[in-house]
Amino acid sequence: MSQPAKSVRSPRGTTTRSSDEPGPPGPRPSPSSPAPEAAGPRRAAAQRLTMRRKLAAAAMELFATKGYEATTVDEIAAAAGVARRTFFRHFRSKEEAIFPDHDDTLVRAAGVLDAAPAHENPLDTVCRGIKEVMRMYAASPAVSVARYRLTREVPTLREREIASVARYERLFTRYLLGHFEEGTHHDDDPLLAEVAASAVVTAHNHVLRRWLRSGGEGDVETQLDHAFAIVRETFGKGIGAGRAPLPPGPPVTAQTDGEVLVAVARTDAPLGDVMAAIEKVLRSR
Repeated sequence: MSQPAKSVRSPRGTTTRSSDEPGPPGPRPSPSSPAPEAAGPRRAAAQRLTMRRKLAAAAMELFATKGYEATTVDEIAAAAGVARRTFFRHFRSKEEAIFPDHDDTLVRAAGVLDAAPAHENPLDTVCRGIKEVMRMYAASPAVSVARYRLTREVPTLREREIASVARYERLFTRYLLGHFEEGTHHDDDPLLAEVAASAVVTAHNHVLRRWLRSGGEGDVETQLDHAFAIVRETFGKGIGAGRAPLPPGPPVTAQTDGEVLVAVARTDAPLGDVMAAIEKVLRSR
């Protein structure tokens, strides 16, 4: 994964001026302002998602009023106030247009896996990863409910939704397969990884469908945690055994050895705890 760009600050006392306008120099950028190379991609990604959602809203409105088969890509683009070519820069087909967030959500789910704490059970990590999907739906309950009803009526849209679900299952299967007990690989490992990943996705989708059928009402987070507990109890054995359990004792220890201070910390110890332990020893000298 790419590393975040480093902030760039102007030297103290320098100012900025528009390249094409005379006059007094403009204000210096705030030290907290993101570097141009970091702000540019984020702004472009935000604009892309905004346009995708705009096209999706137009598509859903037309599908609901005219029907899916009778709606054309040209009509969706016109309703969104953009050209046909703009539509195809964001979606390959009209059925893809009502799922504008899945690409970005898949990236966020992968980010959860990549940033998993060293000692977290991989199945727990996968459960946290798929919560990004639930958060996507829960962010706009009314839209999510309308989309659910539409996909129930249009088989083509249902097939597109199933294809999106399969992408999450493949992501989680690959992740789980890499976390079996070291030195005890078996021929059934790929099967267990695939079944466990499918179980997580299925549990999520069961809770999601129940929430959507209720009109987006209820404590979906608690329901999801209950479903995941069942999955962990059923499929948790074997997966994650390769990760050593947390060692006993505090996550951070610090002591002095003559003029040298030695601090030992677990990789998942919060930085604040590490610094507090070091400061405590230094103050006691």
